[in-house]
Amino acid sequence: MSSVHAAFRSRFSLVALALFALSGCASVNLEQSLTRTNEEAASFTGGRLALAATPEDRVAHGKTASELLAQPLGQQEAVQLGLANSPALQALLAQHAADTARAAQAGRLPNPIFSFEHLRNGDTLELGRMISIGLLDLLTLPLRRELAEHQVEQARLRLTSDVVDQVTQVRQAWVRAVAAQQSLQYAGQVYESAEASAELARRMQEVGNFSKLQRARQQAFYADAATQLAAARYAATTAREELVRQLGLTEAQVQDLKLPERLPDLPKQPLQPAEVSQAASRRRLDVRLAQAEFDAAARARGLTRVTSVTGIELGVIRNTTFDSAAGSRTTGRGYEIALSLPLFDWGDLQRDAANGQVLASAQRLEATLRMAGSSVRDSYSAYRTTYDIARHQRDEVVPLRKTISDENLLRYNGMLIGVFDLLADARDQVGAVMAAIAAEQQFWLADAALQAVLIGRPTASAVATTASATGGSADAAQ
Repeated sequence: MSSVHAAFRSRFSLVALALFALSGCASVNLEQSLTRTNEEAASFTGGRLALAATPEDRVAHGKTASELLAQPLGQQEAVQLGLANSPALQALLAQHAADTARAAQAGRLPNPIFSFEHLRNGDTLELGRMISIGLLDLLTLPLRRELAEHQVEQARLRLTSDVVDQVTQVRQAWVRAVAAQQSLQYAGQVYESAEASAELARRMQEVGNFSKLQRARQQAFYADAATQLAAARYAATTAREELVRQLGLTEAQVQDLKLPERLPDLPKQPLQPAEVSQAASRRRLDVRLAQAEFDAAARARGLTRVTSVTGIELGVIRNTTFDSAAGSRTTGRGYEIALSLPLFDWGDLQRDAANGQVLASAQRLEATLRMAGSSVRDSYSAYRTTYDIARHQRDEVVPLRKTISDENLLRYNGMLIGVFDLLADARDQVGAVMAAIAAEQQFWLADAALQAVLIGRPTASAVATTASATGGSADAAQ
């Protein structure tokens, strides 16, 4: 009998060692996760995505932010600043670490339970010890580990998607801030021109060379220009503060923020459909994320089918009995199996929920696949349309307004037109430039949206058509 017990103990020891080895297999590495994100979204992160987990890391990020703020902040520099300085992005990375740790935890065995029993009956003392473990947990460990691995991958893909969204928001916020600042400068020029014409009209009326109606027209245009200047100033402030929020700047850093005077020049050539199609044919984040969700749901359903009916606990027992009267000691060994009886809950609702989750994940995957091509075509259409409009404004409308302005200046020098005609033409020329700025803003917003769509993060992009001022001040000049 002792040999049987010895063999049992030996087998139990081997099983315990195997369980110990298996329990340490499911783990996560944040650095590896961030490295993969930097590789897959290199055009967005530039390989600079990192979690500031220590005071030294935060000091290094602060130094990077100070260096970037020491000069006018370009779009790429704004992205770098957001990656290094934004608390919201750092919270995203820290949350990812927590999510992946929880997902990996599901792939580990629960700790065994040790119970100790002390019973005294007269001269008899009985000590009972038992170690128990979930037998069903052990049998389903490979399946649960696979499920945990898919959930970790799903969390990593979600992190990459969220980082792409964050960078896209920074890019678009930068475009709006620079364009609003640039438009404010030209709105100021329109205001100064309108103010000068209104003052001149007042003086001419005083000496009897202008009618009350003519002066009222100039005054009305001046009032309208003042309103537009106030609106432009508010728009510039709003756009700048949006960028400040996206970058996570402190009050001290806000004072150091300097933006370029104008938006970048348009590309010499837009992206061609073949280039866009080739870039979009790579593995998209939205499709991969939907596929990972489906795989995880499918494996969770397989696990639910096993665990929803019952639970099984296996325990190893060692009882020692001391008899003080007889001066004897006896030891008993054995095992115990505990089985939950499915009397009230047969697990049918859990299985129905798992089946529904798999079906929903499958349909979301199919919907994502169907929408992928459409989102690329729609985003490219917005990109190409805004490029053509911006180039038309730059190459046709603005030069045409300049030619008209030059000709009107010659006519003014020849005393063929008056000063009010010249001022009105100057305002029209500024209006054409502001329309060109708005068109360039729309293009760069559409460009940022297209880059996000190509990697698999569809972003809404709308085309706002702009019309140049061809005769908007005509009434004011009458």
